[in-house]
Amino acid sequence: MHNIEPFYNWDKYYDGSSDEQSPFYGKTYNYDLYSEAIYGYYIDPAWDFIGSETLYIKILYVDYLTNFAVIEFIGEWNDAINNDIMHLKRNIIEYMAGYGINKFILIGENILNFHGSDDCYYEEWFEDVEDGWIAAVNFRDFVMDEMQQYNIDSYVHFGGNLQIDNWRTMQPQVFFDLVDSFIQRRISLF
Repeated sequence: MHNIEPFYNWDKYYDGSSDEQSPFYGKTYNYDLYSEAIYGYYIDPAWDFIGSETLYIKILYVDYLTNFAVIEFIGEWNDAINNDIMHLKRNIIEYMAGYGINKFILIGENILNFHGSDDCYYEEWFEDVEDGWIAAVNFRDFVMDEMQQYNIDSYVHFGGNLQIDNWRTMQPQVFFDLVDSFIQRRISLF
């Protein structure tokens, strides 16, 4: 786990510790000290704590003009025991929504497991974004299957063309435009 780093090629475009509107503004990262762990396995110091023992994030990019954020995840998303969606919603999403962010791209390649509970926080998040959306990109098949069992696909777009293997080769705005075009197509079908 300590070898899994958040995507860093967009650091030249965005740094949450320097963004006064970021929930991680002013945070100092010590890359010589591995102190955070998930189930006893140390994780890279660049991952950010959101209040959950099993789920960490990295805000890769935020655009306050287009009102979108790209957030990468690592760990186990456990709503059943740790209520991870509550931590994410209350500590990160609501903070960002306060600055107008209403389109969220969640990168889930490093989500190693999902345990669902009810969908109340997802429903609340969905209602909060109004004209926006929530897109889960590159979540593992078994994680998406579990999410569907808990009706999360009613609030979060995932699967199909949102499995974008080459997203790391794109600049943030190009990546957003691609995801947005996929979401707009999905919305127009309903």
